[in-house]
Amino acid sequence: MTDNDRQTEDKIFESATEVFIEKGMDGARMQDIANHAGINKALLHYYYRTKDQLFNAVFEKLASKIFSKFAPVFDENLSLDDKIRFFFREHISFLQQNPRLAAFILNEVNRNPARIKKLIKKIDVNKMWEMLMSQHREELLKYNINEKNLPQVMVSMASLSVFPFAAKGILEAIFEKIDVDFNDFIEDRKAFAAEYAIRALKKDINNPIK
Repeated sequence: MTDNDRQTEDKIFESATEVFIEKGMDGARMQDIANHAGINKALLHYYYRTKDQLFNAVFEKLASKIFSKFAPVFDENLSLDDKIRFFFREHISFLQQNPRLAAFILNEVNRNPARIKKLIKKIDVNKMWEMLMSQHREELLKYNINEKNLPQVMVSMASLSVFPFAAKGILEAIFEKIDVDFNDFIEDRKAFAAEYAIRALKKDINNPIK
């Protein structure tokens, strides 16, 4: 692939990402993407024959970008509490930089569950658990986190950071009435959500999650 080809494909990919996030899979048209990229539709089809093919490429890259962002969670030099703090700080910062992404992914996952299942298959959940256990066996046992309830813990943590962005319109309307700035709220949430999750886990030391 020549440098010119690579630049054109990058331009198409960036434009497709913008259009798909704005309009979703169903609302986007190949002509919209071609116009955004400043190319003709025939050239767009040369690189991506169908809208579905282009959408799959965009969706998989976005999802992979999110997953790769949190690789340091498995850094053995961080305590479990610090990993939780890292997760919320980085996850919320990522969503700040990509505010429409949460709603877009949730909408597309509901529209085509098979797509996310395909992506999840690439993740070795058992390996992730084994790695966490090798690094934090005592802490996980103390917090009553085990292989069975790990999905509950992970979903609960993700919800704490994703929900404000998925429900941004509703929250902004509520916050306006109580004089709370949404952006200030999000900045505060990076630390608040982390400490909230840590306290919730520690509180259950003598009350295991079933």
